[in-house]
Amino acid sequence: MTSQTISKIDTATRAADKPIDHQSAPTAAVIETTMTTRPTPASSFVSQHHGVVWGFISVVTALAIWWAVTATGLVPSLFLPNPTSVWQQFVKVSTEGYMSATLIQHTFASLGRVFIALVLAVVVGVPIAIWMGTNRTVQAIFDPLLEFYRPIPPLAYLPLLVIWLGIGELTKITLIFLSILAPIIISTLQGILTVNKSRQFAALSLGATPSQLLWHVTLPSALPHILTGIRIGLGVGWSTLVAAELVAATKGLGFMIQSAAQFLSTDIVILGIIIIAVIAFILEILLRKLQANLAPWYGKY
Repeated sequence: MTSQTISKIDTATRAADKPIDHQSAPTAAVIETTMTTRPTPASSFVSQHHGVVWGFISVVTALAIWWAVTATGLVPSLFLPNPTSVWQQFVKVSTEGYMSATLIQHTFASLGRVFIALVLAVVVGVPIAIWMGTNRTVQAIFDPLLEFYRPIPPLAYLPLLVIWLGIGELTKITLIFLSILAPIIISTLQGILTVNKSRQFAALSLGATPSQLLWHVTLPSALPHILTGIRIGLGVGWSTLVAAELVAATKGLGFMIQSAAQFLSTDIVILGIIIIAVIAFILEILLRKLQANLAPWYGKY
């Protein structure tokens, strides 16, 4: 082997042992730039609040469609007033009132009826569901009665309530109470019946009493179903509110809607519907947050 060949081999070996300059390598520069790219604040906000962003977009889109339909005159204002007219009525009813009551008074009257009916439904419905879920005989007794009255529309037995209870507040609250009761009982019962049996057996093997088993195992496991029943019941209760306030009411959002409909005041009718929807939406979000805090494991395992 000649000295020239040996010199070439040494040069090639030193070149192979020399570390690669990543700054000068085009491929390495591209990879490094890609890896160090960070999301913009806007994309981070969208990813963290995905539901809020798309919900806002859907509401804005609905308002834009509403405005476009009314602005082009496709629908007469008697049937669908424009958003500006509804907003003007909102300001007017809030300050001057409607049917001898301001908007705040109408709202709190309806909230009071729904809240009292909801509390009564929870106090009555949850114990009945627990009793049914832990005793087959009780379930056999109550189940036919529950399934018999549950499909009946509230307006069907409203005349009976008027005959039995009169036209006072008791009739309105009872009607809303009966509409909320069935969803709470059914959902709670489902939660009681689907409790993991291994947890119950483990608690019993550790010496838990029946009351301890109920309070520390059964109820915590059924809590997500109880809250789901309350959420469903609230939706049914708000839909029954308008029918309940047909009975000799002087205040309430349902009463305001019915009174406005008689005078063909479509803007006030739509205003009442929007207020009911906003209140129901806020309550739904609060119940979701409550469920996420009290039962963070639900739906994840």
